[in-house]
Amino acid sequence: MVIERSAMEVEKREHMREGKGTCELTLLGGRALQKHCRILSEILIPAGASIGPHQHSGETEYYIILEGEGLVDDDGTPTPVKPGDCVVTGGGAVHSIETTGDLPLRMIAVIVTDA
Repeated sequence: MVIERSAMEVEKREHMREGKGTCELTLLGGRALQKHCRILSEILIPAGASIGPHQHSGETEYYIILEGEGLVDDDGTPTPVKPGDCVVTGGGAVHSIETTGDLPLRMIAVIVTDA
């Protein structure tokens, strides 16, 4: 199966998880195809924007950084991220991410539920 980019659902979320600005999510597999994934999306976080702190219990979230630079609060530890990095959060941990610099941050976000 091939899903063309033009057929993918796109949504804008203001103050995502009480973060700053408006993030854009592209649902890569569509809602119907996400059986054990709560989310499989490309997320664009503009310069100056963020996804606020949130917890992951009973699931694990992966951020795969594609473009731009940011700062992740990794369960209380601020950690810079850049293209090629993968952030893994689960087991009740809390994280947030914000763009640093003048360019947007683009990443793939995957949330997999615990079996």
